[in-house]
Amino acid sequence: MSGNFGFGPNDPNDPNDPNEPSEPNDPNNPNFNELFAQLSNFGLNPATLFAAANSAGSVGPLISTDILRDVARKFISSQGELPIGSQDIADAQVALDIANTWLDEATNFPALSRSNLPAWSRRDWLDSSVANWAKMIEPLADGMASALTNVLKQGPTPGSIEGPVEGPELAAIAPIMRAFMGSLIASQLGTSVGQLAVSITGSNDVAIPLFTQSEARLIPQNISDWAQGLDIPIDEVRIFLAIREAAASRLFSHTPWLSKYIQDAITAYGAGIKIDIDSIQEQAERALETGELDINNPESISVAISAGLFKPEQSASQDAALAKLEMALALIEGWIDYVTTKAVGDRLPSYPALSETLRRRRALKSPTQQLFATLLGLEVSPRKARECAQFWFEVESEIGLSNRDQRWEDPALLPRAEELADVKKFLASTSVPDDLSGLI
Repeated sequence: MSGNFGFGPNDPNDPNDPNEPSEPNDPNNPNFNELFAQLSNFGLNPATLFAAANSAGSVGPLISTDILRDVARKFISSQGELPIGSQDIADAQVALDIANTWLDEATNFPALSRSNLPAWSRRDWLDSSVANWAKMIEPLADGMASALTNVLKQGPTPGSIEGPVEGPELAAIAPIMRAFMGSLIASQLGTSVGQLAVSITGSNDVAIPLFTQSEARLIPQNISDWAQGLDIPIDEVRIFLAIREAAASRLFSHTPWLSKYIQDAITAYGAGIKIDIDSIQEQAERALETGELDINNPESISVAISAGLFKPEQSASQDAALAKLEMALALIEGWIDYVTTKAVGDRLPSYPALSETLRRRRALKSPTQQLFATLLGLEVSPRKARECAQFWFEVESEIGLSNRDQRWEDPALLPRAEELADVKKFLASTSVPDDLSGLI
């Protein structure tokens, strides 16, 4: 067979030529002519699918970090990027030292050792986080690919083709659909991560545990952008953002289960993806008629998916997974908010203005919220984060600072959404063992 996988001239003497008819019911030799015809009847261009499969590669993770990184880097380049200078490093270290000194009074989680590089550029953050982004979101792409493969296996609506894709044809198309979906999600995720890279003010500012070592680092260029138009001394802005960064660093470093907990929720969501082919065909027909979708253009397909054009209805299990994820993210954000407020006290005259600025910007949907809204349809409301901040305040009032932070030792010790309002009742229904070693 030609090494071009069906796109180059064929050897007329090649017995494995995919354009030669297969023996009927040959379990080892898929009939590619029939397979391509069936894909076309589904509105899928085989050339587009194979191109995506070839670009993703046949081995390695489903979501290509190369595609993700390249898309994100292009976005960063379009917004401009400044290198890290010696003054940036010095300013970041001073701010983080102050932040950790103040935080010692506000949390029981100890500070990490000082980083050799307390300041990162936008690209530094991207390059350091890209592999974990791919790992975190991969279950979503896997679920979508499995759903598409199941659609092919079951067959489309009556009358469009004679039957489903099965046998060797199904075995041949499954990895192609998987690679195709992986490429689409990688491109979509790359844009979202690029948007994050030009807006977050610290390595942990996304409020998601992305790093094995969650050291606190600031992103000076983004801090300068964040401070534009505030009429607040840049040193105060930097300290405020450094406190939030250092608080997140302490939390993530002492809750190693959080990363897997979040990924498990995404995995549960992805596993529940089901595709109603009738609904999608109707949506696709309308989109093709209006020009909203070009089925032969991968970028057009990616845009359509990003816009929720083919978003399937969520199952009860998916709703539960999203509720679990939303609550985890809100508890993290609320804890950072409350601990920051406690650490600052009356030390920063501009704190009310800085806190209000953060609240307003979060209400307009932060890039992190946009990422989860685009990929999962998850809206993490700012109100939920405020409720969680109040929850942590009330927990501390009831059981003290040290016991407050012990609640992070295990997800079983954290509240569900319906338990936020009555802290006393929640605390009475759960207890922290004296020996916590068995929970870690």
